[in-house]
Order: sequence, then structure tokens, then C-alpha cells
Amino acid sequence: MLPPYNSRAVACFFPQKNNSMPILSEENRYKLLKLLHENPEMNQREIASILGLSLGKVNFCLKALVEKGWVKAGNFSKSPNKKAYVYLLTLRGIEEKAKVTFDFLERKKEEYEQLKTEIQELQDEAQTLK
Repeated sequence: MLPPYNSRAVACFFPQKNNSMPILSEENRYKLLKLLHENPEMNQREIASILGLSLGKVNFCLKALVEKGWVKAGNFSKSPNKKAYVYLLTLRGIEEKAKVTFDFLERKKEEYEQLKTEIQELQDEAQTLK
């Protein structure tokens, strides 16, 4: 079920009513959830650098994930840097990561099949030009 339309999660993860694209592409949604799952202690600046996104966009989308209930953000209890957060996927977040992973895999498989067809056509064309 989608959150209220004005929610951050809608802007970050779902197509808009006016058919504009969400802030994060399907690939970046996959990569963000994967990064958080594998490196919950990673800070926003590191996430932004790895994904090639602005720090503001990462901050906005992490807040959306927390609002959506997919991520729980908490301070490191023993860290001297009290501003350091850990971003843990919740059960709902893990379920969403699985869905996003499956969708991303399906899209990549379709792209792969299209590329195989295109490569074969190019090879056939190249053979006729010899």
C-alpha cells in the first residue's frame, strides 16, 4: 500500500501521479537497500559517493525509508562520534529489498536477452558485409 501522496517515500521510490519518475531509479533503489543491508554503519556521505548521488538526495531518501518503516536509524551506543548512525533494515525493509532485487533481476535478464538478439543481428550483418 502506498503512503500518502505527499510522503518522502512516494517521491523517492514510486512513480508520481503526473508520471514523473521517482527520485531514485530502480537500480539505485536496489543498490541503496543492498548497501544498507550489507553495511548498516555506512554514513550518508559514503553512500552518496558510492551511488553517485548528492548527499541531500541520500538524506532525503534515508528519511523516507525510516518513515516507510523499512529502515531503523539509531546511534552507535559506544561510538565517540555521537552523530554516527547505523541504518538497519527492518523486516519490512528486508521484504522490500527482496522485491526490489527480484524486479531488478528480471529487468536485467530482459536487457540481457535484448542485447543477445542485437549482438546476433550485428554479427549477421557483419557477415553479409564481408
